[in-house]
Amino acid sequence: MKKIIIYVFILFLLTGCSKNNKEVIMNKFINKVNNSDSYYMKADLELRNNDEVYNYFVEVSYEKKAKYKVSLTNKSNNSTQIIVKNNDGVYILTPSLNRSFKFQSDWPYNNSQIYLLNALVNDIKNDKDLSIKKADNEYVIKTIVNYPNNKELVSQKIFLNEKGNLSKVKVYDTNNIPSLILTVNKIDFSPSFNKKYFDLNYIMEKSAMDVKEDTKITSNLEDTIYPLLLPTGTTLASEEKIKTTNGERILMTFEGEKPFLLVEETVSKESDFTVIPTNGVPFQLMDVLGIKTDNSLSWISNGIEYYLVSDVLNSSELIDIAQSIYVLPTSK
Repeated sequence: MKKIIIYVFILFLLTGCSKNNKEVIMNKFINKVNNSDSYYMKADLELRNNDEVYNYFVEVSYEKKAKYKVSLTNKSNNSTQIIVKNNDGVYILTPSLNRSFKFQSDWPYNNSQIYLLNALVNDIKNDKDLSIKKADNEYVIKTIVNYPNNKELVSQKIFLNEKGNLSKVKVYDTNNIPSLILTVNKIDFSPSFNKKYFDLNYIMEKSAMDVKEDTKITSNLEDTIYPLLLPTGTTLASEEKIKTTNGERILMTFEGEKPFLLVEETVSKESDFTVIPTNGVPFQLMDVLGIKTDNSLSWISNGIEYYLVSDVLNSSELIDIAQSIYVLPTSK
């Protein structure tokens, strides 16, 4: 009987310590992020959309007083876009086109963001039913997520090492398939940023040096690119190509139960750095960052600017159509 009591006591101590250790590791990560005045992270990001996979090299810089700089470089074409939040607002910069969009947005607050440590901490704090497990030499925290622009994303796993440092994040869809995977290469919690580091003009000047002269710019639309997905009862009613000042534009009108308009237009590099105000919010669409409003989406990919708008379709339906538009020409 005495041996049984001793065994139960030891088992209690072991399981209790194990649970406590998991929480200690989690709290190490939370405290490290909350107590840091700044951080710099390098990572690889993989986005999956059905059979399509997009790979990015990511650099994240953060400084207290709500300053962020997120650089996303598409590994397949070396194209870079940058999200900046400073005292003046939120911006998406496209150095290859010498332009930026300015948003009246609360980004990155109140939403999940796989590549922002502060957002991961908020997800942990906001999920009262989170779970923590130890797998091999890592601690895995599972939480729900909040991606308003993609309701298919519902949960995530945050991987921490024995020191409470982030190593990986996986975001899962409703079928429990990972749609976003972030693999951390480096995190520095004491970086040194100069006074101009988060300044828009400074960032564009530095980024312009890395832009290749052969960046894809075209004045002709050789082929129409059609969406592969259409709402039931909706068909292409008309298509018109017109000349513009700097190139060409194609207008496609889809009619039926859920009508919409799709515009494809050539883009050109601005001679001077141009900031374009917008009422939308930043969102990630396959291989690029775009702009989302209540009834429209717009984005630039491979030298073509797309604009998708409808008074009938909801945001999820618009995103589904946009994700079905590929850079290779397809038949109607």
